[in-house]
Amino acid sequence: MPTGFSIRDHSIFCESSSIDALADNFGTPLYIYSQNAIVEAFTAWSEAFQDAEHLVCYAVKANSNIAILKLLASMGSGFDIVSGGELQRVLHAGGLAEKIVFSGVGKAASEIEQALTAGIRCFNVESTSELLLIERLADRLGKVAPISVRINPDVDAKTHPYISTGLKENKFGVNAETARELYRIAHASPCLRPVGIDCHIGSQLTDITPFIDSVKHLKDVVLELQSAGIELRHIDIGGGLGIRYSDEQIPSTGELITAVREHLDDLSLELMIEPGRSIVGNAGALITRVQVIKTGETKNFAVVDAAMNDLLRPALYSAWQDIVEVDAGKDDAALYDVVGPVCETGDFLGKDRELSIDEGDLLAILGAGAYGFAMSSNYNTRPRAAEVLIDKNEAHVIRSRERVEDLWINEVVPSHIGGPVNED
Repeated sequence: MPTGFSIRDHSIFCESSSIDALADNFGTPLYIYSQNAIVEAFTAWSEAFQDAEHLVCYAVKANSNIAILKLLASMGSGFDIVSGGELQRVLHAGGLAEKIVFSGVGKAASEIEQALTAGIRCFNVESTSELLLIERLADRLGKVAPISVRINPDVDAKTHPYISTGLKENKFGVNAETARELYRIAHASPCLRPVGIDCHIGSQLTDITPFIDSVKHLKDVVLELQSAGIELRHIDIGGGLGIRYSDEQIPSTGELITAVREHLDDLSLELMIEPGRSIVGNAGALITRVQVIKTGETKNFAVVDAAMNDLLRPALYSAWQDIVEVDAGKDDAALYDVVGPVCETGDFLGKDRELSIDEGDLLAILGAGAYGFAMSSNYNTRPRAAEVLIDKNEAHVIRSRERVEDLWINEVVPSHIGGPVNED
């Protein structure tokens, strides 16, 4: 079981709270998160740097619930954002603008202006066009924009192609030659201030080697910039360290940072990292109830009340997440495809899972704290699940379950179409 989850008396608990009781109290599908697991994971990252000057910037896209952001902000976390909406979320949660880095390949002018006005730590620049846009907007606002250029080191992270970001065929970052030119432009501009360099090669990494390859590449560029009189303040190695969904062997945060420091300590730059999944991933689970057990000609199906709109990862890139019975005391297991009620063949949460279940039983889909609720939708007019944060034996609703009528609140029917809309 991941940190924060345990089996007691043949039943699963999140911290000191029974999942059976949580499902009875809050309904299903239900996202639950262990507060202690989040705190432990963030602390492990912070302590891994030891005496090195550093900033851990949580990747907001992994899970952007305000309560979780506020918890991390209270621990001194920085934040890696990829939209103006995420910037507003972080500030609303009490995050400090001076600890925010703004990543992403398509920042809109309005988002850049918003970030400049807020006074964020830096923009992670991903193209020449973006740099010039930031310069124009900073000039218009009378600001000096702090920038860091995102290098694409063409390093194979050996992960799923949909979450690989460091190869030259990916849309992210620029090569070293382009980066050197961008730094020259920024260094000469009165409206730009080069403060850092960064890269991000992918997500769910299980090996330190790709990190080190990218770090060496960054260091070479930093040394070239120093010889040209361009001094930076920080080096950002991105996020991407994986979590254990099945039998993956994941390096510890200490192993990774120790290896990174061997190559970067002599630069005397602040070290930054942008973890998301490794902070919240294994802190969360999606709880779902079996609605129907269906025996087909070649397959058994456990049809549950969660679906691809609640947890997209399996349908999106065949991601594997552990699915366990909440009542762990039953016998007579069989193989099931765990599927949802959405009208898509791709609506599955796990295939060929050995489970001992009956209709009405609860299942826990583990490792759902990252890219779970954050990627959920209202497909098939399905209200999104509630989210509950567990602190020992206290359960705090941090997002109420949506109501069906909430889903059309912003829809408008023109008066010329039919008669009046039923307001009930």
